[in-house]
Amino acid sequence: MPSGRKWGGVARRGAGKVDPNKPPPQARGGRKPPARERREPKELGPPPAWEPEQWIEEPAGKPMRAAATGAVKRGERDERGERAKKPNKTAPGRPRRSAPTGVAEEITAAVGKGQAARVEQQLMEAAKAFERERYKDADKLLKPLAERAAEVSAVRELYGLNLYRLGRWREAAKQLEAFRHLTGSVEQNPVLADSYRALGRHAKADQLWDELRTADAPGELVTEGRIVAAGSLADRGDIGRAIQILEKGPVQVRRPKAHHLRLWYALADLYERAGDAPRARELFKRIVASEPDFADAAERLAGLG
Repeated sequence: MPSGRKWGGVARRGAGKVDPNKPPPQARGGRKPPARERREPKELGPPPAWEPEQWIEEPAGKPMRAAATGAVKRGERDERGERAKKPNKTAPGRPRRSAPTGVAEEITAAVGKGQAARVEQQLMEAAKAFERERYKDADKLLKPLAERAAEVSAVRELYGLNLYRLGRWREAAKQLEAFRHLTGSVEQNPVLADSYRALGRHAKADQLWDELRTADAPGELVTEGRIVAAGSLADRGDIGRAIQILEKGPVQVRRPKAHHLRLWYALADLYERAGDAPRARELFKRIVASEPDFADAAERLAGLG
């Protein structure tokens, strides 16, 4: 593995994040996401030639706590866009969580009324394990579910995210491709692309980025995809194009959020690797000013003098 700084883990901290209160940005029926924040401008014309970064294991860091909740809340809004309610029946002495109405209906359609309650409860138990970072426990619950309820998109999505956290990239890609096929959603394109990136299948990662960047997706999701796309380019040695992709993202932001900081970190790293210390220093300085403990930004800034 070539020497040098690596920021793959920083990108992966955000790649699997899901807003639990938001429907997928694209789904069957042409549904569009709510305008929760300013979207990145669409890039016109064909995608640029693609470029890289090094693949590394993600260090311990911020968990994707919202991902499991998001995976089982896809059906939480009805056709009017209003939050659907489902009574939460609790067994004596044992609190239980219920899936949203849409997910519950999808489960019933897939496995029948006789097995629906059990499958639903198993899915909710898996979501709870995922949220608590007990990925091996979640895997034991989700593997049989993916076989019994293969047509339930929430099962495929959560299983894919869990496999991703376990570093089982090939299996994660299989499940997330199934989720994408079932829903038509680009919601997990960054995670799926990052899984392909880990496998060295950069053409697939490029395809997913091209699909995401031209979709009517929220800015945060596009930014996460942008980071993964730049990392894929950097993996292949094209630092210049990786920089170009990131520079087209939200670099000038007054009140940065977590995904902005991840983009800045990735771009600062590439600037340093390209020999542009002043611009790398400026971005690391902005990161530290916003969040002093973000990754090793403070150390990187000190190293640049």
